[in-house]
Amino acid sequence: MKKKAVVNNTSVCQVRMQAINDSMSILSGKWKFHILGTLIEGNKMGFMDLLREINGIGTKMLSKELQDLEMNQLVNRTVMNTKPITVEYSITKYGETLSPLIDELANWGIKYRQSVYGKK
Repeated sequence: MKKKAVVNNTSVCQVRMQAINDSMSILSGKWKFHILGTLIEGNKMGFMDLLREINGIGTKMLSKELQDLEMNQLVNRTVMNTKPITVEYSITKYGETLSPLIDELANWGIKYRQSVYGKK
């Protein structure tokens, strides 16, 4: 007879899993961490600067991801009073709180790659 898997169904576990789901919903996708990390390092950047910095992303995807990040209050979008009009993006204070998480993910990725592939 097989044992049934026991899932920790306490309220603490439920709150934690909901928080993880919320985080993954906001940060999911191939490009969001690239954009956030670039803005954390680069401070304020124009759209074309971001496009050049983030290898492989297209204009439509960058625009969509920036809109998502702005909607979730992780990125500020400032329209400059110039001709032609230019737009500047920057990380919000709350977006900056992701910096330690991004650093830890990078460290984990480096260690993982070394352990599996023996590469840096």
